[in-house]
Amino acid sequence: MISLKEFIDTLELEPVVMADRDEINLETSDVNRPGLQLSGFFDYFAADRLQVIGKAEMQYILALEPEVRKERLDKYMSYNIPVVVVCRNMPVPPEMVEAAQRHNVALLRSRLVTTRFMLQASMFIGAKLAPRITRHGVLMDVFGIGVMITGESGVGKSEAALELVKRGHRLVADDVVEICKVSDVRLVGEAPEMVRHFMEIRGVGIINVKNMYGVGAVINSKSIDMVIHLELWDNNKEYDRLGLNEDFTAVLGVKLPKLTLPVRPGRNLAIVIEVAASNHRLKKMGYNGAQELNDRLSAKIQNG
Repeated sequence: MISLKEFIDTLELEPVVMADRDEINLETSDVNRPGLQLSGFFDYFAADRLQVIGKAEMQYILALEPEVRKERLDKYMSYNIPVVVVCRNMPVPPEMVEAAQRHNVALLRSRLVTTRFMLQASMFIGAKLAPRITRHGVLMDVFGIGVMITGESGVGKSEAALELVKRGHRLVADDVVEICKVSDVRLVGEAPEMVRHFMEIRGVGIINVKNMYGVGAVINSKSIDMVIHLELWDNNKEYDRLGLNEDFTAVLGVKLPKLTLPVRPGRNLAIVIEVAASNHRLKKMGYNGAQELNDRLSAKIQNG
């Protein structure tokens, strides 16, 4: 379900006929342009989608005889469709208004051309219907890479994030990250509205990062590109020193690269996270420093 008011406000729509319900029942971001339906063919009619009337559909409607127009529009509106949007600010025929009122269908109008409105509407609906989950951690924008920092409470996530902010990077969320799956391979994280731009520093308390460091120190949302897990240094554990073996974690079915960084006094985590983000960026561009060194060693061994 999507709020009808939010749908209207976000897409800047003009209500022509308002349905007596607060939500519209949309389960897909796909859009239907009712060309065949207006011609009288209703087989395989995708009535559960957002219905968009463009210039071609409107010209066809106006070309119909008044009685035929009334009959077609009445049948079209009878399919319990969620919402109809007329684009280009085109005048709405009285038969369409009457049919929408009779069947309690929200009829709206957009000033945008049809293709542009369909793109914006699909993106909005897709974001609203996307699977969501809340995770404990900190999300930062480091050199354009969305880095989610996880770890046990008190391990130093917020302190590392604060140092990154001081070094010119941007905070997305502290302590609580709301994650949205916007596609099969992409996650977007943001902070809950109540705690957006706030950070908790143990011993100091709550600070407002935007007010303290400026608007350039924060960003409302960011795609999540990698996960860095902080844990207290364990002398009995063998940590990766080469970086040839990549580890991954799955969030909402999306596989993300994962690094485990051991924490101990004197280690500058902010610099290490910067290096990890830069190295991830290089790997995405096709360069792997660890692999190059390994190739050099292999070639040296082969050549005696």
